[in-house]
Amino acid sequence: MVHETLAATNAVVTLDVALPGIVWPWLVTVNMWAKSIGTGIIFVLFMLLRMHPESAKSLRLPSAVAAFVFINIFLLFTLADLHQPFRMWHIFVYPHWNSAIAVGSFMASAFLGLLILLAFLAFKKNNELFDKVLLWTAILAIPVTLYTAALMSQATARELWQMPAESAQMILAALLSGSAFMLLLGGNKLSDEAKNTLGVVLGLSALMAFIIYMSEYIFGPMKAEEIAATIDYIKGDGPYTVMFWLGQWMTYILPMLFVVLSRVGKSDAILKLAAILALVGLAIVKHVWLMIPQLLPMS
Repeated sequence: MVHETLAATNAVVTLDVALPGIVWPWLVTVNMWAKSIGTGIIFVLFMLLRMHPESAKSLRLPSAVAAFVFINIFLLFTLADLHQPFRMWHIFVYPHWNSAIAVGSFMASAFLGLLILLAFLAFKKNNELFDKVLLWTAILAIPVTLYTAALMSQATARELWQMPAESAQMILAALLSGSAFMLLLGGNKLSDEAKNTLGVVLGLSALMAFIIYMSEYIFGPMKAEEIAATIDYIKGDGPYTVMFWLGQWMTYILPMLFVVLSRVGKSDAILKLAAILALVGLAIVKHVWLMIPQLLPMS
């Protein structure tokens, strides 16, 4: 907020005040959800082409196109959430390299360029060069999916968004959503071995992410009073309790159970149901974890 302007020097004096209410709305939820899927598809495609090349060879083009679509959704909702979206070109012309947004914008743009190249190479059926470019795309996908964790960790007085835990959650969200999406995208094109591999990735990602969430839920209040006050929004009769546990069941608990049942019963239908629940539930989980720290009064 502008406090006063000094006419002699044209200097603007501002007051650093807390912003009341929700600053990052549902737009950021869609942002993170789409980014997880877009980067996760690349992670999982890279893994499948090395573990099950014959089964995954037909997925090069559809995977590149799907990743391209979801990364564009991520960028679109990032742009929509900016307070001055029509001035976003300033990020590229006048970059501040100590800003997670600036660094992330350059990385996401480079990642998008590589996805376009992958789609072109897949269309031309240049599989050898595709696989070489895919390696660098998968490497770049790591900081692209982690950059949101860096951005959230820069938020002051938000103890729940600690960098180590959020970094792990971003990687696990990408693996979970990537494996779930590839199960749906591959369908009958995938061999039973490839489906089992994707099921293992989905189940283990769900398990590890669930453990981190429960660790924050149970032990977080011991670390800081702010976390205890924040967790109250999802405990007992808190306003986000139902949504939080709905997300945990849909994203982690039920998919883990269904992955086990699908392996026992050799059922593709149950495995696809696990994938659908994981993708839908991930949006709920991300939304709750994004909202509740912002509900805590700053004073």
